[in-house]
Amino acid sequence: MKNSIRIASGQGFWGDLIDAHYHQVTRGPIDYLMMDFLAEVTMSIMQKQKLRNPELGYARDLPGQIGRMLPHIKEKNIKVITNGGGVNPIACKDAIFREAEKAGIKGIKVGVVIGDNILHDIDRLNAAGIPLSNMETGESIDGIRDRIVSANVYLGAYPIVEALEKGADIVITGRTTDTGLTLAPMIHEFGWAADDWDKLSAGTVAGHILECGGQSSGGNFLGDWRSVPDLAHIGFPIAEAQQDGTVVITKHENTGGLVSVPTIKEQLL
Repeated sequence: MKNSIRIASGQGFWGDLIDAHYHQVTRGPIDYLMMDFLAEVTMSIMQKQKLRNPELGYARDLPGQIGRMLPHIKEKNIKVITNGGGVNPIACKDAIFREAEKAGIKGIKVGVVIGDNILHDIDRLNAAGIPLSNMETGESIDGIRDRIVSANVYLGAYPIVEALEKGADIVITGRTTDTGLTLAPMIHEFGWAADDWDKLSAGTVAGHILECGGQSSGGNFLGDWRSVPDLAHIGFPIAEAQQDGTVVITKHENTGGLVSVPTIKEQLL
């Protein structure tokens, strides 16, 4: 069991800076790299892609991104956790193995988390009396049933923890809580109990800070954005987490951007 780990954000959305993940694994020490790809509209886009081609439905740039990093994460024993599997994490896993083969790297373990996609369970759940209704208006899902393209439930950190406990070097998920990508390695490494609410809350807050990539290191800072240095080469945030739940947010040296109390507050708010 470790006393501290460094978790780096390498992606805040699908289409984020193309080199952020690579810089995180090459410019300084980290233990984990989390990459967040998904938003609500992203799920619909990926589902439409999968309907056109059953081999698609994930972030297609992700396998190439991981392929580029593989020599470094293998050498440094960095683990990657990402929800870039979208609506087809198994196909994403297969594509990553192809990248590993091209790179001549063997022995990589890829864990896949599934179970979030309930598109084909809607009618069964409805028939079983589970109310799938609009939370604001109370309207039944029946009124829009024929127009539903994607339907997913959020999974949390614990399926990722299970994959890590089974020795996964890379964990690919579908719809998972954004914070779970950061919280999971803390639970895994520190052995936090499921009812250790203070530590779990601290890890969840850290997840909110990392989940949007460079936003918390000055990329979305309205307090005084003109004072943020070298935004063109912004360094994405890193959470230095301790076993007791203490978390310090930083970034690699000699990178642009700004990590300060105001930038972190703005991200949380």
